[in-house]
Amino acid sequence: MVRINSKGKIDYMIKRKLGILLLLWIVSLKCVNASENDIYKKIDLFGEVLEKINKEYVDEINQSESMDSAINGLLQSLDPYSAYMSPEIFNEMQTETSGEFGGLGIEVSMEAGVVKVISPIDDTPASKAGIKAGDYIVKINNVQVQGKSLSEAVDLMRGPVGSEIELTIRRRGEKKALTFKIVREIIEIQSVKTDILDENIGYIRLTSFNENSGQQIKKKLKEFENDKKIKSYIFDLRNNPGGLLSQAIKISDFFLDNGEIVSTKSRKPSENRKWFAKKGDLIKGKTLIVLINYGSASASEIVAGALKDHKRAILLGESSYGKGSVQSIIPLKNNGAIRLTVAKYYLPSGKSISEVGVSPDIEISEKADNFRINTETDNQLDYAIKLLNG
Repeated sequence: MVRINSKGKIDYMIKRKLGILLLLWIVSLKCVNASENDIYKKIDLFGEVLEKINKEYVDEINQSESMDSAINGLLQSLDPYSAYMSPEIFNEMQTETSGEFGGLGIEVSMEAGVVKVISPIDDTPASKAGIKAGDYIVKINNVQVQGKSLSEAVDLMRGPVGSEIELTIRRRGEKKALTFKIVREIIEIQSVKTDILDENIGYIRLTSFNENSGQQIKKKLKEFENDKKIKSYIFDLRNNPGGLLSQAIKISDFFLDNGEIVSTKSRKPSENRKWFAKKGDLIKGKTLIVLINYGSASASEIVAGALKDHKRAILLGESSYGKGSVQSIIPLKNNGAIRLTVAKYYLPSGKSISEVGVSPDIEISEKADNFRINTETDNQLDYAIKLLNG
């Protein structure tokens, strides 16, 4: 809670915290060359604004929430993926990463003040309702999202399992806003799904990069390799919003014999790293098609980009999302946390995929309005199967 003394002045401890906040803000705005005097003027200005709001604003404000908003505004001014998590939000996030949680089943980010869908998770309420990667959520139960932080918007989407929520969506190519009514469910994350297609194609679908994704895929690949009928593979990364960098490296290595997989560049040169493949292609050079779309982000793009750069796989589908940065969750003393971008990653070719994504070798767009992954309406998968059998 921000404390104002009897004379309306901000006490020393709060001023010190504001100083740290403003100093970070100035750095984020690339004003690192500002003189010390200029920095302290900004700190005083911030304190003066806070005092004026406290005295003059038409309604009484929750000063603690105002400071949270200021911190979150600072972080979101850096990039769409950095954000502040209150103790409540951080606790909920830890619950979600355990693999089962209540909600809609979508990965989201903030873009230009609006919530943007990175990807709907397979077989979740959002996916079944027809939410697509790239959709913009403009209203949640008739509440405007514009002006709210990502955490506030996510909070609005949370609710008891079995309760209904209405999302108003803006979609590329659609003139009118779309409305979706979705019932919240328990979300069970099963990241690896497999199938045998046309009796000779090993199909692996990965929906997120969790702690055990690599282990699951390695087990499935060995099972497929023991089946002498399997002649080629389809690795489906569509609508996979990413996850753990370590798993992206491990899974890329399954299909490579050597060469660089990915590199990261950080603000600290000592933390710049490169990862290389070890000898041992688990599918022994068999033909591999990787399916990607606009919902393929982050770790998905590392895998797809590495396999493309090494000419180990044919990429088919649509250009990926373009999230070329690494976020770290940093706990805070108040039991909250910040999600902070700490590095950017680069493909073996040296290219960054930030904001441009990975482009497919063969571009095939979703054909039907009722397009669903791995169903009769999946023209991208159908094309891949025909290509392998052709």
